[in-house]
Amino acid sequence: MKDGLIIFQKNAELGKVKTRLAATIGDQAAFEAYQSLVKYTHKVTSQSVADKVLFFTNSLEEDLSTYPRDYRFELQSGEGLGDKMKNAFDQLFEEKYDRLVIIGTDCAEITPELISEAFEKLRNHEVVIGPAQDGGYYLLGMRSLFSGIFEGIPWSTDQVTALTVSFLERESITYDLLPVLSDVDTKEDWDRFKDKL
Repeated sequence: MKDGLIIFQKNAELGKVKTRLAATIGDQAAFEAYQSLVKYTHKVTSQSVADKVLFFTNSLEEDLSTYPRDYRFELQSGEGLGDKMKNAFDQLFEEKYDRLVIIGTDCAEITPELISEAFEKLRNHEVVIGPAQDGGYYLLGMRSLFSGIFEGIPWSTDQVTALTVSFLERESITYDLLPVLSDVDTKEDWDRFKDKL
């Protein structure tokens, strides 16, 4: 089995990351919160046996030596989030991956065990989803590209998981769910998790 773990990461720019959080705690504090989340995410992903491919939003960082040695770096391409995710999956399925899982860097509850479980669930299901408390998802995995998953979804709303699941059911695509976790988007979320990070 050739497994790939896709990590979507925004380039760390003051005022451009964690904007909802910044509205309450300020740009600098939100920027630092973002960096803690990124560091935590890589601590978790570095323990996965899958190939790790980190997709930046705008440009490759100057210094990539801070990342685990077995990472590969790419740039996201496409218009909106759905388009970008679809293109990343498409690119790696072209490289003959059997199972692909994508995560962002917003979830302070993700663990190496959950990532393993996602790949495990893809043995018997075509798709796996890690639903987030806010109605989005913190993880999506597939055994082959189902482009429809990314179409007509109002991203960053509480409808994302529900609409994704109804698409899968409509198309009779088998899927399984991971436990519901929280993303860090608000001051309340951050207060709950900052000590853990």
